[in-house]
Amino acid sequence: MSSRTFSDSSLIGVVGVGSFGTVIANMLAEKNQVLVYARNAEVVAEINENHTAQGKSMHESIVATQDPQQLCESCQTIFFMVPSSAFQDVARKFSPFLQPYHLVIHGTKGLCLDLPEGQSLDEVKNLDRNRILTMSEVLQKETVAVRVGCLAGPNIAKELSKGQPAATVISSKFNEVILEGQRLLRSEKFQVYGNSDIIGVELSGVLKNIIAIAAGALAGLGLGENAKGLLISRGMVEMVHLSRALGGSVKSAFGLAGVGDLVTTCNSVNSRNFTVGYRLAKGEKLPQILDEMEEVAEGINTVKIIKGFLEASDLRAPITENLYRVLFEDLEIEEALQFLMKYPFNVDVDFV
Repeated sequence: MSSRTFSDSSLIGVVGVGSFGTVIANMLAEKNQVLVYARNAEVVAEINENHTAQGKSMHESIVATQDPQQLCESCQTIFFMVPSSAFQDVARKFSPFLQPYHLVIHGTKGLCLDLPEGQSLDEVKNLDRNRILTMSEVLQKETVAVRVGCLAGPNIAKELSKGQPAATVISSKFNEVILEGQRLLRSEKFQVYGNSDIIGVELSGVLKNIIAIAAGALAGLGLGENAKGLLISRGMVEMVHLSRALGGSVKSAFGLAGVGDLVTTCNSVNSRNFTVGYRLAKGEKLPQILDEMEEVAEGINTVKIIKGFLEASDLRAPITENLYRVLFEDLEIEEALQFLMKYPFNVDVDFV
């Protein structure tokens, strides 16, 4: 670690320095001293010596460490900014050092599975809700952290890094987590709302990634704004029904983490999920797209998990089901679109 040290007890921790983690660390560093964790020694050295993380600029006051114990002992509030594919492993790595007094806020829009060791999703015959974990549920399962929160909303890292106006929502069952998140992140260009329905907020952020992939595919096919409006509105209905089935509320789906993030990611070339759909529609294959992406498109894993959940329930989610066939069964996007256009949706809104 750098020779710089902190004596201030207000040190804030950030776990993960991908694009979003770097942006959040920089935003926090405008008002606080920040200690970031990276598992790669070269990245830690780059941050401490050059004030960059994998080429991305970092605030000069930010210090990096490779030691989970040091971060947990130095920081009372910790932001977990880790992809869902690595989230469980990272939570386990931090588990010996996290205490009930810590405030932990994650910013991961994905799901994990609670499966017996060595078992994969493909081997599960009945994927019920108890096997599907949101990130707050992972933290509560793997650690003794109690005051857990989630950060979600239309927060495209590239725009935030430029200081463009945006907003987010901090969700937690604990009001002190919401208030602390607002205190740390709110600024003239960044509004922070609160929501007590953490599961609903997490699910909204997760499920909209499915619709974002489909929106990218429509854009790649050049099908116009009418088709996009149709997809977003029907996608919203599907999100509501899936969120309800998984334990979320309709209210959160209509908030910043739901419709706010849905509209943003369905219209942004800077969205990784949108980009996957767009490139698929241009004829590229999924393995090639994923190999060339620097960071994970969370919607891919979400589609697989939700498809497994649908098979174990009486629910239908036609957009998700057909997107699964496009991603993993080589169904042509045009054929999936034709199926959706013929699907017997008889009622516009059926959940209010």
